[in-house]
Amino acid sequence: MSMDAIEIRGLTKGFRTGFWMRKNVQALRGLDLSVRAGEIFGFLGPNGAGKSTTIKILTGLIRQDGGEVRIFGAPPGSDGAKRRIGFLPENPVFYEHLSGQELLEHYAKLLGLDRAKRRARVAELLGLVGMQKAARLQMRRYSKGMVQRIGIAQALLQDPDLVILDEPTSGLDPLGRHDVRELMLSLRSRGTTVFFSTHIVPDVEMVCDRVAFLASGKLMKVGTVPELLAREGSLIEINAADVREELRRELGRYATSIRDVSGLVSMLVDGDDKAREAMELLWRHGAVIRSMQPRRGGLEALFAREVAN
Repeated sequence: MSMDAIEIRGLTKGFRTGFWMRKNVQALRGLDLSVRAGEIFGFLGPNGAGKSTTIKILTGLIRQDGGEVRIFGAPPGSDGAKRRIGFLPENPVFYEHLSGQELLEHYAKLLGLDRAKRRARVAELLGLVGMQKAARLQMRRYSKGMVQRIGIAQALLQDPDLVILDEPTSGLDPLGRHDVRELMLSLRSRGTTVFFSTHIVPDVEMVCDRVAFLASGKLMKVGTVPELLAREGSLIEINAADVREELRRELGRYATSIRDVSGLVSMLVDGDDKAREAMELLWRHGAVIRSMQPRRGGLEALFAREVAN
């Protein structure tokens, strides 16, 4: 049995904020997660969910308060883990006066590659990310998409087994996002594990083997996209008016979620039986049923509902 690329158990992390540093914000709340070797894993969550905090712990940039983390069996920040990781942070800042080629050769030298290996590896990666023609341009002349491509190239310099990308498609135009997705698929075909955080749902649907939803530092759901959507076909949405608070609490026995939408109470119920029981309860209490319909949502609708709850 192959070892998981990432294993996280009971991960917690808090930060002190405010002028006097007296307010404690809990960024991660007992996170459990496993990423299999060789898969593309999407780490999906809204801003402030704890995605970047998790990544900083995985890369050894900060330490967790509690829990256990392993990268191919090694603790984060150890030589064993660092040798197997390539990392692209969100909004990377590079030396703008250097060309893309010069930047990659500089980092390759820091990794200890000799001149011949440096040149060969840099040329290979420039080809992989489609930057051969712009390789000698100063990076100050690059678009954001070009900077991201060079950033991914630097993450691949030591031919890592695991590539961690923090919001790699954020701020890119559709063509740039397409190019980054194609790069991730190319890496998977080579046997590289790709772990990337994002809040852009379509990117996850297009490339990921599995995906996790994170909200407020907690894992909400994890699975393949078909697994996560398997139950969506059985969900029924009921919208009603004149729902008193007491009735709303009683509806919680049948509904998977209840929220207020434009003056109506909107609820999701799982299956025909629970829908019928919820409708009968609404009728008995004099509520006005405005609509009832099957829920036909994709991953984006599921994600929005999980985060809202």
